[in-house]
Amino acid sequence: MADITYDKIKETIQDAINHQMRSVTDWHFGSPVYDDEGEPANDLAGVSGLRELIGRQHWTNFQLWHVEDRARLKDVDANIIAQCKYEIDQLNQKRNDLIERVDECLIGMLAPLLPADAAERYNTETVGAALDRLSIQALKIYHMKEQCRRKDVDQAHIDQCDAKVVTLQQQHEDLGRAIHELIDEYAEGTKKPKVYFQFKMYNDPSLNPELYKNKK
Repeated sequence: MADITYDKIKETIQDAINHQMRSVTDWHFGSPVYDDEGEPANDLAGVSGLRELIGRQHWTNFQLWHVEDRARLKDVDANIIAQCKYEIDQLNQKRNDLIERVDECLIGMLAPLLPADAAERYNTETVGAALDRLSIQALKIYHMKEQCRRKDVDQAHIDQCDAKVVTLQQQHEDLGRAIHELIDEYAEGTKKPKVYFQFKMYNDPSLNPELYKNKK
């Protein structure tokens, strides 16, 4: 990774943000790149590793979005809702794991570049967490635009959704710029990057009391 620079990192992040926007459309009309059952390799690193991890995290959010929609159905068997809940739990776990993997990969790229005297100051949100928010924003923008194209609603509904698209796009732009500014702060030594681990407990049979209390 000798050729890694701050500019290259920012370029890679911007490419990944652009991919998030494009792939929401692509994945609605074609097969996704990422296998449902596949897990990213443990040794992903550098530019290609960061791109893949951000893409996989976005694919997880894409799946999660549509399972969440199905979970709101009222006229289906309770078993279907229970299955949705199970899928949501599994996808949320994967989502959080991938946020951490993104941050670990990014810090591996940044580590040789960070000023030795960087201040012990940390952002309230990591780059991985911010990219997760951008992923969800990309999904919101796509689906809100979809609402604007509906033929079974009145003009007021379309106008409201159109106004929301404008707001969502502005928020997306703001957050993307904030990520680049955070990378600049790392370069200047005014902040340090750090992985913040979620340690989700509900899927761990040794930590969830509902799972271990009756275990013999």
